[in-house]
Amino acid sequence: MGHDHTHPEKAWQAIRTEAIESLLNEINVLSSDDVDRVVKHYEENVGPKTGASVIARAWVDPEFKKRLLADGLAACEELGIGGPETELLHVVENTPAIHNVVVCTLCSCYPWPILGLPPAWYKSSAYRSRLVREPRKVLSELGVVLADEIEVRVWCVNR
Repeated sequence: MGHDHTHPEKAWQAIRTEAIESLLNEINVLSSDDVDRVVKHYEENVGPKTGASVIARAWVDPEFKKRLLADGLAACEELGIGGPETELLHVVENTPAIHNVVVCTLCSCYPWPILGLPPAWYKSSAYRSRLVREPRKVLSELGVVLADEIEVRVWCVNR
């Protein structure tokens, strides 16, 4: 009795990444251990769970929340969070009456140390331009359906 196991082909990005890593390893520029350390850093120290810890702290600590809204960078630094792409961090709060959405017009200022690497769609010019023109529609396509009485504020960020 045979088994028909299908193995999906690797994406071209994975093949390219492996080839580059292999070459850099071969010429002693980068070791597999170096790559593993970077991957571990992104898995454990960068990403959505970091941002979630900031929000959770704001939920349970009203004084921290005030500091976060007044100076997001300084408040995040209290938690040991910061780095590139957070220098201009500005924090806004969604309320029952206001829903905030952020779009970077140059796509260069996503706070990846706090939220993780930006998804590909966030960087697309189609998303960025549509979000500015029709934020409520784009949000609904992403599963965020807001009542008509809720104001949508679009924050256009650029450096």
